[in-house]
Amino acid sequence: MGIVNDPDVKLLIFVVLVAGLAGAFWFFQDDILPPADEPVVEQTEVVSEVSPTSDGPAHPMAAPRQPALSDRKLVPLPPLDDSDSYFLLALVDIFGADVEHLLVNEALIDNVVATIDNLTRSHVAEKIRPVGRLSEPFVADATENDGIYTLNPDSYERYDLLVNLLVRADLEFITETYRRFYPLFQESYRRLGYPVGYFNDRVVEVIDHLLVTPEPKDPIRLVRPHVLYEFADANLEALSSGQKLLLRVGVEHAAEIKRVLKEFRELIE
Repeated sequence: MGIVNDPDVKLLIFVVLVAGLAGAFWFFQDDILPPADEPVVEQTEVVSEVSPTSDGPAHPMAAPRQPALSDRKLVPLPPLDDSDSYFLLALVDIFGADVEHLLVNEALIDNVVATIDNLTRSHVAEKIRPVGRLSEPFVADATENDGIYTLNPDSYERYDLLVNLLVRADLEFITETYRRFYPLFQESYRRLGYPVGYFNDRVVEVIDHLLVTPEPKDPIRLVRPHVLYEFADANLEALSSGQKLLLRVGVEHAAEIKRVLKEFRELIE
């Protein structure tokens, strides 16, 4: 299956563009995450968040560069509520025309911002995810131990194209796109409920959170107490939605994604 037809892959691309933001992401629901209509138990781990202050952002966002040709200038950004088609064109420039068919039609920037803000938490509501559900379920194998399953390593292969894409990604181009649209990201973040916060500070914080995702060895053990699978290891099950996503792609792929996120973080500080 090609990258164009796999919403799971496109999800991660969005984890890398604006969340972890070297591309991705974002969030979907599948057989290992609780559905939106089930009560969600918040993770017990305390997530440290940047405390907004009147002193300004901890990680100021630089202004976008003007085009090299002196007779060309950046077109002014539209209002946030009218920005969907404009932002989509920018994403098409980065990822190709087929990305358009995988995204929501309204409030695209709002959905991206809200999803990124929720990557450190236990659940991302389906209604705010910029992309749809997975086209195929992951593969879990039964074991000799009753009630214990393992995550089949073959499932990691569906992320091969994504990882190859990230390795070849022009992070400076992605960074410039992020800077270009940053005023709209910031406006969306403010109206999300952070009147004195800074979105780039939150992006850096989310990246740092994803970078410390543990790297368990295969096979990853699962249980199925109800309809959905959960991680058998309570420590893994207590991880955030973003960290669980990195577990699902496999250790090798996660290492590549972390490398890209780390490089992107350096570009936006």
